[in-house]
Amino acid sequence: MIWKGTKCGQGLAIGVFCSLAQSVLATPPVVLEEMEVVGRATDLTGISRSASQGFVGQPEFEFRPWLRVGELLEVVPGMIATQHSGAGKANQYFLRGFNLDHGTDFAAFLDGVPLNVPSHGHGQGYLDLNPLIPELIDYIEYGKGPYYSDVGDFSSAGYARFHTVSRLEKGFVSQTFGQDNFYRTVAADSVDVGLHTFLAGGEASFYDGPWQESMDMRRFKGLLKWSFEGNGQGFAVTANGYYNDWTATDQIPQRAVKAGLLSRLGTIDPSDGGQIHRFALTFNGWKDSRWGNTQLTLYGYYSDLRLYSNFTFFLDDPIHGDQIFQKDRRLVAGGTFNHHWHWQWRGVDSGFNLGAQVRHDFIPKVALYHTQRRRIINPVRIDRVDETNVGLYLENTTQWHEKVRTTAGVRGDLLFFRVEGRFAGINSGDASDAIVSPKFGIVLGPWYDTELYFNYGMGFHSNDVRGAKTRIDPITGESVKPVDPLVRSRGFEVGLRTTWLPGLTSTLALWQLRLDSELVFVGDAGTTEPSGNSKRYGVEWSNYYQPLDWLTLDFDLALTKARFENSGGEHVPNSVGRVITGGVTVDLPNGLFGSARVCHFGAVPLNEKGTVEAGSTTLLNLGLGWRWRDRLRVELNILNVTDSKDNDIAYFYASRLPGEPAQGVEDVHFHPVLPRQFRGTLRVFF
Repeated sequence: MIWKGTKCGQGLAIGVFCSLAQSVLATPPVVLEEMEVVGRATDLTGISRSASQGFVGQPEFEFRPWLRVGELLEVVPGMIATQHSGAGKANQYFLRGFNLDHGTDFAAFLDGVPLNVPSHGHGQGYLDLNPLIPELIDYIEYGKGPYYSDVGDFSSAGYARFHTVSRLEKGFVSQTFGQDNFYRTVAADSVDVGLHTFLAGGEASFYDGPWQESMDMRRFKGLLKWSFEGNGQGFAVTANGYYNDWTATDQIPQRAVKAGLLSRLGTIDPSDGGQIHRFALTFNGWKDSRWGNTQLTLYGYYSDLRLYSNFTFFLDDPIHGDQIFQKDRRLVAGGTFNHHWHWQWRGVDSGFNLGAQVRHDFIPKVALYHTQRRRIINPVRIDRVDETNVGLYLENTTQWHEKVRTTAGVRGDLLFFRVEGRFAGINSGDASDAIVSPKFGIVLGPWYDTELYFNYGMGFHSNDVRGAKTRIDPITGESVKPVDPLVRSRGFEVGLRTTWLPGLTSTLALWQLRLDSELVFVGDAGTTEPSGNSKRYGVEWSNYYQPLDWLTLDFDLALTKARFENSGGEHVPNSVGRVITGGVTVDLPNGLFGSARVCHFGAVPLNEKGTVEAGSTTLLNLGLGWRWRDRLRVELNILNVTDSKDNDIAYFYASRLPGEPAQGVEDVHFHPVLPRQFRGTLRVFF
């Protein structure tokens, strides 16, 4: 399942690294060099644009003990993925002082297809990684900060590109059994026909969970891929399917647990949950020529999400309760074009990237309803939305001297949208917006296998376009001010990367990020909520060490401070200030393997004054296994080895239980980490 010896031009996501490698290293004729993507051990000296860019290959996460699919993003140093609801809902992500909610300021892509969803029924930039099959992810490319011209909306904090395998060395069938009726079956195989490769894979998962109300999750995924490579060109056509149905245990009030009214694994509304369908088709193509390298991605997908949640219980409606139903059905089509060419003048090597990206979301129905036990009581807001995003960028990388390299780029983004409210045309209309984002970076070195990086860039995130046309609050009927469709961010970073010690790759980054506004559309209420402009800064230290062929050690530390700038330096709620992750992986020649990993994030402020905090969370996961002649693999994963009672996530707001005051009670609402779990897997190769 390892990606080896494939042309860099085959995937759009790898293109930026290939372009840099070419502009720095290549000489005419212009032919992209072959490059083997290994992962964090890959020496990116002379290639990377910042200290916070990197690769993670399949060998680095295939032995990791996983609790949920979203934890794939935790291979990005400093990233935390948690959950506050059922296994079908997108995760909560934390990076660089952001509570990214379900993805607002972190962009993710699968084979070049953007996974973030704008103007989503539950939250802007909604990022659901549940459709991914981890065994079929070949490698992940990541970067942090708004310094990359080929990445646009939702990428102020960073981005990650997931690449699926095109060919398997051996087919396999895998079966996992675990506590609380956890069953997961995965199978995949590929076949070569000349220069063509056909791959098929699928997953079926079932899980009740440790919750008092059974989660009753039923999840199915499928992937078909046809790829070709030869004569300086190649393509891949990929089809994906995903279905999930579940019952959710959402966050619960701390006061109810302390009073003995509810257990940590209990729920207030047992009818919460959801269902989703998603089907996608993608084309990726590339071609080398005398004019350079050209890459093209075309995609389309259909998605239908039904989500039921109750966060405040009986605060707004003491009779029926406060459950809401969020509906999001859309058809998305888009594409990306990138052309790279090389230029040399008087001994100076220079490479250019010219690209265009377009995406259209046709949303016949994005809606919010008030419900009771999944039965509609009344609609709150129903809209039809058309949204088109266009991005254009030009970037240059020049090697001025053997110790001096610069990257300068500019990106322009245009947003066109139309909102049609279903209630007498209220909160309707069409509009457009545009934003230009310059980027610049300079790299000095290497000296003693060490490079220094200086990066500055502007970025942005879009707001839900319904919020840009909201003038009347759909709940209160009061007048409200529309939000800006596009919000500016500015980032600066100083860093270094060193491979001076054999086997060790270490990076250090000092960074700062400002957002003009954190105005977001609140899908749970159908309106917008201002939160002011903000400033975040911090330090990240990342280490990956392979002293022996069979032993790998990694350690990452991220410290962050996040404050609102226009309100006396108040805290940004749910901003994680400390993240520590580390692990040991052993892969012995006799077939024995194992992995131990620790994940820790510090205390989190839950209100602007910082007077209410959620305690820190620390988890230890352990995986042990044995592999026999590439024919058989058995493993045991122990998740939450210490049976920690920490929180997965916590919030502070007002809610009401039966018998409490009409105005409700402000309290901490939390979702606990899962109790200790044992899961065993048998995998047969053929």
